[in-house]
Parts: sequence; C-alpha cells; structure tokens
Amino acid sequence: QVQLVESGGGSVQAGGSLRLSCAASGYMYSRCMAWFRQAPGNEREGVAFIDFSGVTRYAESVKGRFAISKDNAQNTLYLQMDSLTPEDTAMYYCAARHWSDCPSGAGAYGYWGQGTQVTVSS
Repeated sequence: QVQLVESGGGSVQAGGSLRLSCAASGYMYSRCMAWFRQAPGNEREGVAFIDFSGVTRYAESVKGRFAISKDNAQNTLYLQMDSLTPEDTAMYYCAARHWSDCPSGAGAYGYWGQGTQVTVSS
C-alpha cells in the first residue's frame, strides 16, 4: 500500500516558480511516479513522469519549464515549475503505479494524493 501526500502549492504571478513535493509512505524506487493536473471542467492530464531508472517524460505544454525528480532515500517526488503561466492553474496530483513503466493515462495509476492547488495570476 502506498500513501501520497502533496505539498508546495500556492498562488504566484505569471513568470514565477513553485516546487511541489510528494511524500510517499511506501517504497518508490521500483515504481513509476508522476504528476497530473486537473483544471475545472477539464480532464486530468499527465504533466511529468519518472520511471524506476530515472527516465523522465513531459507533456508538450510544460517541456523546458517543469522538471520532475525523486529522492528514493527520502521517498519523495518533486516537481519544479518555472516560468509559470495562468494556463498552469490547476489542482496538481502526485500519482504512482505498481509497475515501473509510465503510461500517460490517469487510469493506469492506482495511487493518488489528495492534490495541491496551484494558481497563477497574470
């Protein structure tokens, strides 16, 4: 069983930065971990993914601005978000799945945090 707790959300102006953290209760070194986001009226979309070996993948909309990383010793996942725009405003969720590969769809992930709100003003 894995429990995920996000932190680090908040309100920033466009162009600003935030760093999200996700503390995992169970082991994570062999799992795929990811960050998803969901804005009101939109589907939950995958933002950044990191597999067991540390290979990362990003949504086109955040490439070059966001960076996902993990600290296996601390069981913590991070999302560094730079050059934020109002379009990045959403609830951000940490997610994990039992296997090491990283599909893009939210339905492939069995473990979710409660979410942390990110609001970017223009």
